[in-house]
Amino acid sequence: MDAVSNRSMVVWLAVTVLVAICVVFAKSLGPLVTYPDALVLPVTDPMNIAMRWFVVTFGWFFKAISWLLDWPILLAKTVLHAVPWVAWFMLWVYLALRAGGRGLAIFTAVSLLYMVTFGFWTQSMNSFALVVVSIPMAVALGFALGTWGFLSDRAYRIIMPVLDLMQTVPAFAYLLPILLLFGFGTTVGLVASILFAFPPMVRNTIVGLRGVPDEVIESGLMSGATPSQLFWRVRVPTAQRQVLLGVNQTTMASLSMVIIASIIGGTNDIGWEVLSTMRKAQFGESLLAGIVIALMAMVLDRITWGFAVQSSSAKRGAKGWIICAALFGVAWLLAMVFPPLKDWPEAWVLNPAPAMNAGLEWIFVEFRTTLEAIKRVALFYLMLPIKIGLSQAVSPFTWGFAMTPAVTTGYALIVAAIAGYFAFKGKQLQALWVILFGLVLYSGLTGLAWIALCAVILALAWQAGGKSLALWALAGVAFLLLTGIWEPSVISLYLCGVGVLLSFLFGSAIGIWASENDTVSRIVRPVIDTLQTMPLFVILIPFVMVFKIGEFTALLAIIVYAIVPAIRYTEHGLRNLPHDVIEAATAIGTTPRQLLWQVKLPLAVPSIMLGLNQTIMFGISMLVITALVGTDDLGQQIYIGLGDGDFGVGMTAGIGMAIIAMIADRITQGFSQQIQARLGAKLNDAL
Repeated sequence: MDAVSNRSMVVWLAVTVLVAICVVFAKSLGPLVTYPDALVLPVTDPMNIAMRWFVVTFGWFFKAISWLLDWPILLAKTVLHAVPWVAWFMLWVYLALRAGGRGLAIFTAVSLLYMVTFGFWTQSMNSFALVVVSIPMAVALGFALGTWGFLSDRAYRIIMPVLDLMQTVPAFAYLLPILLLFGFGTTVGLVASILFAFPPMVRNTIVGLRGVPDEVIESGLMSGATPSQLFWRVRVPTAQRQVLLGVNQTTMASLSMVIIASIIGGTNDIGWEVLSTMRKAQFGESLLAGIVIALMAMVLDRITWGFAVQSSSAKRGAKGWIICAALFGVAWLLAMVFPPLKDWPEAWVLNPAPAMNAGLEWIFVEFRTTLEAIKRVALFYLMLPIKIGLSQAVSPFTWGFAMTPAVTTGYALIVAAIAGYFAFKGKQLQALWVILFGLVLYSGLTGLAWIALCAVILALAWQAGGKSLALWALAGVAFLLLTGIWEPSVISLYLCGVGVLLSFLFGSAIGIWASENDTVSRIVRPVIDTLQTMPLFVILIPFVMVFKIGEFTALLAIIVYAIVPAIRYTEHGLRNLPHDVIEAATAIGTTPRQLLWQVKLPLAVPSIMLGLNQTIMFGISMLVITALVGTDDLGQQIYIGLGDGDFGVGMTAGIGMAIIAMIADRITQGFSQQIQARLGAKLNDAL
């Protein structure tokens, strides 16, 4: 055993002993189990005082900006509503045809007809007005900052950590300071959309400009280009595809933020339609409006992606735009002749919501026993043991027996037997992990002493990234403790942890299946594309409809949203392995099962670990939305701060969630790099 392994054994042995002491002597350790309130720093009140002073002192400036930004929004709404719906229909269908061909044009036509025939055209245009105004601003800001980061190394070192923080702070947290500075109204959605949407543009601009081949730059210099010409006529056109991908991601981020901003905007848009009907338990109406959001997101995503991936050398002559303008004009003229093409008659609006609600009620009546059984099994046998521990979850009412001393002894013997097996096989570190897992499962995350859980987190950080990452994790954990948000942080960790675990297990399995079966891949791909472009609100609606509010509903929403990267990265990793290695393994007579488990999966581990990293990020993103169904985590704290206008509470919880996300991100990246290094060493030895 080398020195590194010895240090790992010592660290994990110390952590296991500490956790064991905290579990066994929990009732007598006092402040080491429950963090003392006396040690919590009163940070929220000073933050609120500082924010109030800032608003009083500089509020006039932000109100002036708000007044200025109201004008482009008003102009966009006026134009969108003044033009007949059929003219916009022709314009968007033609754009879809150019961006993605006949299939995308048909999908766009069906989506727009859905908005019209179901009576959501006005609300859709109100939401789209904010998107139309926010996207150019976000793109311009992102391109400017990305260019600055490309030209200046010092700026790059400042910009990237700021982007990391901005993209890990939950979207809800953006709304609180914007609300206090700009007041209620549509401007809140616009400003929040810009701030939330420009980071992807910055990243893609930097990547695109840095990825321009040296020979292209040399060719430009040899032709006598000035620095300005070299940038605008050589670098930017060469990086055009990457920059346009940034526009695509900025578009999607802008749309998702506009929907979230409707919570406090209160305008007659699609986001408000979804939220107001959800609050009234009008699930049919809510789902119909939510589908509009999904369709709008997918249409914008497909069209912007289609233009982004087209070759920069593709011919885009004026003829196509002349045809587009002609179709737009003809459609407008037809609308003047046929009134239904201008304003869809109210009598023609379809409303299947009552039938949907009746069908939902029938499902409740007919399958109530099955649905309740599913929910009960998940709660009592999976979620509660992890949350409050077997010591509290096991009872005659749920498990059929109590956690008596004899049962506790039997549980301890089972854990000891499994650990002994690993120790007998020479895997002492794994044996310690088994004991540690058994202790945590017995106590539960919320019942585990804060000092013990901190020790586990710090040990993971040290194992993944060494002393520097451990110190960073220590600072993050200290923030959670000193600001008094430790308990909701642990609930966030529990809920997101269970969701990520299940998402990763099921997602990886589906990804493996899709990599081995082209038919499965063709079926799965559009499903995960839809889930990834669908706004988070919409994902939540069907689960609320079926299972009502509660942590189980939140868990299902997290799983459905976070499973996407697990599937995508697993399939991608398995389908993009070195052909020579696969051919060599096949040549020596490996069976398909051996090829998968002994060759493909080990080689694809880095990509699979990246999928785990993104699964964690997606799970944390969904936590804030699940606060709408009654969770008690940091997301609920953000939502409370937003509802009460409490800047300190909301921002403290938002920063806490960002800290959890960044710690999880760095730990998974660290383990991924270690696994990749070990696999590389094994391959080199084999060669």
